[in-house]
Amino acid sequence: VTVGQLQQEVAQLREQVNKNSQNSSKPPSSDPPSVKRKPPAAKGKRKRGGQPGHEGRGRPLKPAEQVSRFVVSRPHECVHCGTLLLGYDPQPSRHQVTELPRIEPEIIEYQVHSLSCVACGQQTRGQWPAEMPAGSFGPRVQATTGYLSGRFGVSHRDIQELMDTLFGVAMGLGTVSAQEHRLSQALVAPVQEAQAFLQQQPAVNVDETSWREEAQACWLWVASTPEVALFLLQASRSQQGVVALLGTDYAGIVGSDRHSAYNGLADECRQMCWSHLQRDFQALVDRGGESAMMGRLLLNQAKQMFSLWHRVRDGTFPRSAYQTAMQPIRQEVEALLELATLLVPHRQTQATCRNLLQHKTALWRFVDHEGVEPTNNAAEQALRRGVLWRKRSFGTQSQAGSRFVERLLTVVISLRRQHRHVLDFLTEACRTFGSGLPLPSLLPVAQLASF
Repeated sequence: VTVGQLQQEVAQLREQVNKNSQNSSKPPSSDPPSVKRKPPAAKGKRKRGGQPGHEGRGRPLKPAEQVSRFVVSRPHECVHCGTLLLGYDPQPSRHQVTELPRIEPEIIEYQVHSLSCVACGQQTRGQWPAEMPAGSFGPRVQATTGYLSGRFGVSHRDIQELMDTLFGVAMGLGTVSAQEHRLSQALVAPVQEAQAFLQQQPAVNVDETSWREEAQACWLWVASTPEVALFLLQASRSQQGVVALLGTDYAGIVGSDRHSAYNGLADECRQMCWSHLQRDFQALVDRGGESAMMGRLLLNQAKQMFSLWHRVRDGTFPRSAYQTAMQPIRQEVEALLELATLLVPHRQTQATCRNLLQHKTALWRFVDHEGVEPTNNAAEQALRRGVLWRKRSFGTQSQAGSRFVERLLTVVISLRRQHRHVLDFLTEACRTFGSGLPLPSLLPVAQLASF
């Protein structure tokens, strides 16, 4: 082994040790204390709280039709002379208090009678009502149990206590799991419909994170649009995960990072994430030497691109003008990548730039196609809730638990993006499941009729 080879190996090991969230895809939570953060904004001279002259924002009064009861206080006699007072004040002083009543569960008993015919003696038994739940708990109890677990991460023991304390509903630990399973089954059809809808969209963002099902390593995938997000747990982080999400015939544009699982996509149908590219360019800067020079030049071009893009997103810069302004930036980036492969001696720098050149078409899909984002932030934001779930529960213990995670995350993220009521949706899904009635839909209301 030569001295040069050893020096190169040491440099690679140092770079590996110095990787952090600013120059790689590692999450910020993994950064060591030595990583310097951006300094906080300088504090102004103003004191905390409302400033002099600031118009306060009190709680607005509800209209009379939303008030449950009125407590009226009228004076009966004049404080000056004692004369009896009559009439009413057309504009009384008003103060409203919002209170939660003690919640008492509604217990419904269904009865089926058997009666004998007075003519022939034949006994006839009545039928259970079609709307009667199959188990001991109604749809809102089922939905609330799953909502607490899937949306807020409440443990089964805490759900057991919370349901008893807040709602007066006693249930065993096994019952909590049973309610989750029934809710998961009720969401099968709505989630399948959402997946079919997503596979027809012109652009989606895709990302994945690690997961564990019992002792088996797997991956939680997400495909995201502005109104619908779909989650799937897969045993592989390969291209099979992309196919499971989008199908084999997806014709839209997929926004993603540079992970090899997406290399099976045609460059014309792929948009690489520029937030990840910025970290790749920062990694060049951190290597020093000629790599650092190229990294700084590429970061400068990325900064100009984002400055223009933010104006397009805000509607202050026409897309046609943006496409024209992006041409010199596009040419400069590709020229810098070419120079790096020829002039920079660092092998890893050459490999990174060569890879980007091989997929250079995938760098610019957002310029030519409206609705395509230059970053994969939408998918990463959707995936954060899955990451928090994984950190608090260390994954799932069964396939049924994995399906519950997929479906609850799909419902919660999709409905929040559409500003719809999650608990009402879950309740309706439990109410209609197995009854033959139409199930609720995760599709956006504006597009439901045409799908």
